[in-house]
Amino acid sequence: MDIEGHIAMARSIEASLLRCTSADYEMRIEGAMLAGTHWLNALLHKLGTTPPQADVFHSYLLTVNEFRRLAVAAERPLQALAAIEDSRVPFVRGNHPGGEAAAERALELLSLIRATALGSA
Repeated sequence: MDIEGHIAMARSIEASLLRCTSADYEMRIEGAMLAGTHWLNALLHKLGTTPPQADVFHSYLLTVNEFRRLAVAAERPLQALAAIEDSRVPFVRGNHPGGEAAAERALELLSLIRATALGSA
């Protein structure tokens, strides 16, 4: 997907997130992950680190070497996406307490990824 497509998808997902309440913490975490992935791909394409036909889908699916290579170009956003993804197991797939706080953290991390992709971080 090209940069403009990623940005449009990220903004669409974020618009949907505005409808969620704190009780919808699972959706907020999932939405933050999906939007964050689009923002990260837009950033990586802008930097020339990845071509449009080579999108990152999940940080945990990257090989160790690919994760390290991408981290050289975009360490903070990549780590932020990984942290959002890590919160899915206990709070989306599991039933650990604190889901609302985890969702707030996921949205903060999403803000970091977005700001970096837009060049304001």
